[in-house]
Amino acid sequence: MRTAFINELIIQARRHPEIFLVVGDLGFSVVEPFAAEFPDRFLNAGVAEQNLTGAAAGLASEGYHVFTYSIANFPTLRCLEQIRNDIAYHRLPVTVVSVGAGFAYGNLGYSHHAVQDLGILRTLPEMTILSPADPGETRESLQWLAQNPRPSYLRLGKAGEPDLHNVRGLTQGPLKIVEGTGDLALVATGSILKEALAAAKILATEGTSVSVFSCPLLQPVPPEFFAPLKKYPRLMALEEHLPAGGLASLLREHLPQPVPSLAVPPKTLGLVGSQEYLRRHAGLDAAGVVATIKALPCRAGNA
Repeated sequence: MRTAFINELIIQARRHPEIFLVVGDLGFSVVEPFAAEFPDRFLNAGVAEQNLTGAAAGLASEGYHVFTYSIANFPTLRCLEQIRNDIAYHRLPVTVVSVGAGFAYGNLGYSHHAVQDLGILRTLPEMTILSPADPGETRESLQWLAQNPRPSYLRLGKAGEPDLHNVRGLTQGPLKIVEGTGDLALVATGSILKEALAAAKILATEGTSVSVFSCPLLQPVPPEFFAPLKKYPRLMALEEHLPAGGLASLLREHLPQPVPSLAVPPKTLGLVGSQEYLRRHAGLDAAGVVATIKALPCRAGNA
């Protein structure tokens, strides 16, 4: 996803001379093409993310649309005060880009787990929040942000994520990726959509048809944004995030039906391992999703 991000950012920077990229002494082998083409719109601020965010706010106040880029928690939790006071409060066009959502940097331990970021940044009403699931959603997110500069958060995976679908229209509502015939819809945000789609395939071979939605846009959303989900008597949210404040919380705020959450359990937070291992431990892999769906209560009159 980070390769799709930088490639699309270069395309948009050619069209929008106000786009500026600031990094925190990382992204090597990824950001160099941008720095080479736009040396006057690139800054390596060093390992000083709070200063980086303040500098981004200053550049934005002078007319730039600034993208800050760092790993997981560092441009978000470490810089929360600067995001709140310097960017959001002044409604400046700064897009905070976090690479390594969820357990993408799981081998580096809890300091690199991005599993509280959505809940925390959703408390800032000025922030637009985008959580794409694959390179295609990432490109569309960049295209939209370039046209709509504002205080924003772009939550990316790491690298190597496949294209999962070609459905577009992220601002129109949740993206329907699989049209099921049953009464259950599985709603995911971020790269965990891969596990939702794999689970749907497993269930289909066993005679259970579920719909699958991707929700890359999380804030701001009007009440009617989630109207397509109201027809499903049963919903389940899938997110590589703690249960509080994330996708399930958002759906519960806007929908009348119960929304069970399949999210990161606290027991997984202290572990170190690959993203695949941590997802499996948390029950967020395809097998865990299938088991959770099978355990959901059925509606009266349904098998």
